[in-house]
Amino acid sequence: MLRTQCCRNTVLRSVSRSLAGGCSGYHSSTCRRVQMPNTPLDLDPSFQDLLRNADMAMGHKFNTHYSKEGPPDRRHMELIKQEGITTSDWVEEEDSGSRGSRKSPAAEFGSRKIGAVVLPDQLQESVTSLIENSDKIMLHVDAKRIFGTADENDESKWDSQYDVKYKSHHQAYRHSKRDGTAFASVALPAHFSAIYSVLDHVKQRLGSEWQIERVIDWGAGTGSGLWASACSFQKTPGTDMENLSLADSKIQSYLGIDKRDGLVAIAKRLLQNVRRNEMIVSWQKSFQEDDRVPRSQAHDVLALSAFSLSSIPTPSLRKALVKGMWESGAHTIVIIDHKTPSGFECVAQARQFLLKMGAREAEDPETADWDIRGCHVVAPCPHDGACPLYHPGDNRLMCGFEQRLQRPEFVRKTKHSGVGHEDIGYSYVVIRRGSRPPFDPSSHDVGKMGPIAHEEVQKDMDRRSGLVLYPDTHANQEHIRAQEEDIRAAEIAMQQQGAPESLADTEDSLRNHAYHWPRLVFPPLKRSGHIILDSCTPNGKITRLTIPKSQGKQAYYDARKSAWGDIFPHSSKNKEVERYRPPVEGASFRKGNDIGKHSGHLSGKKIKHSYEKLDSEIKSQKKDERQQRRRERSQSLDLH
Repeated sequence: MLRTQCCRNTVLRSVSRSLAGGCSGYHSSTCRRVQMPNTPLDLDPSFQDLLRNADMAMGHKFNTHYSKEGPPDRRHMELIKQEGITTSDWVEEEDSGSRGSRKSPAAEFGSRKIGAVVLPDQLQESVTSLIENSDKIMLHVDAKRIFGTADENDESKWDSQYDVKYKSHHQAYRHSKRDGTAFASVALPAHFSAIYSVLDHVKQRLGSEWQIERVIDWGAGTGSGLWASACSFQKTPGTDMENLSLADSKIQSYLGIDKRDGLVAIAKRLLQNVRRNEMIVSWQKSFQEDDRVPRSQAHDVLALSAFSLSSIPTPSLRKALVKGMWESGAHTIVIIDHKTPSGFECVAQARQFLLKMGAREAEDPETADWDIRGCHVVAPCPHDGACPLYHPGDNRLMCGFEQRLQRPEFVRKTKHSGVGHEDIGYSYVVIRRGSRPPFDPSSHDVGKMGPIAHEEVQKDMDRRSGLVLYPDTHANQEHIRAQEEDIRAAEIAMQQQGAPESLADTEDSLRNHAYHWPRLVFPPLKRSGHIILDSCTPNGKITRLTIPKSQGKQAYYDARKSAWGDIFPHSSKNKEVERYRPPVEGASFRKGNDIGKHSGHLSGKKIKHSYEKLDSEIKSQKKDERQQRRRERSQSLDLH
């Protein structure tokens, strides 16, 4: 018994030494395991620090044979800053090498967006204060009554249209305050995000020279146009979206026009405790003759109508509103409405009416001495012709876009929803006085050389310059001359190529050239070897562009990273295909119903292609052709 216990203790000590000190060996004697430890590893100090940090992160015990310093302190890994380097420097260095910067400057200019819109803290505090003084339960009931949809199970579906009809004036007066509070808690954030997105895009397209100081807002509602325009034009550029304020705005005068007293009362309450410095805010029920601005002084005036045209019942009243916007003298006219058949139809009709008035003014002999005549479309259309998607009475296809809103707390509570964001669909048009900038062929390729194209050219130059010449013999003179020409071409290309173009260097040239880039009016169809883009082109048609890999790495990368609503700078290598034509009289089918959609969308099922089925169809077709030939032959014999 004593001998067995001693043997057991010997084995345990041997095993423990083996786990603590390295590899083990076996002695020739029986039943005895002898430890043969290796010498400690002499590691580099930096490698020891790496092992120590990795061991601390995983929570494992640090092995003592890695270092003579013993086990490290069991704390989480800390960020050690070197002298002269800050965390912001690291972030900028990381961003500079991100995949997003590999776009060409032209594609980056055409796809630059603001991302998700966050309501300014000043506006959130005003709406929150308004809601705190109201009945929370009744607020949700009113919001559901006005903006709720038929699908009650889907908490993310809310309609921000405001088209409430009352049975009597007494009922309208009784509900005006409650409806205005519900409007401010549901529709105001959605309308703010869409207006802010459109104005931000127009600022990018027109540059820093486009400055707005006066705003005339038709259908002002609870002041979404006031807040969006004031936050878009700030004295301090680069301010975070949460810190935007009315006091720092460049807007000096705002005129809101709306007949809905309940919404206007709420708009005034939201401005009660807000500091806005010298900004003059006024409200009226209609646009007066005295409100017109002389054409020579209206370069900084914005005429705005957001989400109000579709709420006007008759076409004549809508036309009168648009005519008032034109006669106001404002140099820039922005019309926004819901991404619905009725909203898109209102925007398309207003666009058509404004362009017709601009063309009439440009042809009028009395305006020959005016500095600015006519008008043109800034966005989203790359042309001033008829809208190829608008057909009265049939608006299955709409030109619309979406903007994501980061829901504030009061929106989530009002809707009883846990979803932190929502996507607002809208249709819009931006009209500016003056003629469209002409197309400049010399700047056609400006900004299309990005980092990927530069790397591709650099590799080609390295390949050419690294060629080995053949021996100088009479038979190889042609090879020698060919390779010498390649080397000279590589040297010339290297001198011409230089560094890849940057957006800061080419932005001014891209700004005018972007007027003639196609707009992606539907989401891109991304395939394995090519990208399909359904876009509205400068010739006034909906055209399908196909960008294959063979067109070049830069063009293919830009197409693959493109998104719905971008303006795309590259032309298609393959033949462009028109995807939509006006309907023929008496025809029930319209070509191009699959714009922006994959095959099988009409039936709602994915079509599976089968070679067996195709083979059987071909055989059946050939059989029918043979039978037809036999019948024709027999008929000819009967005639003879």
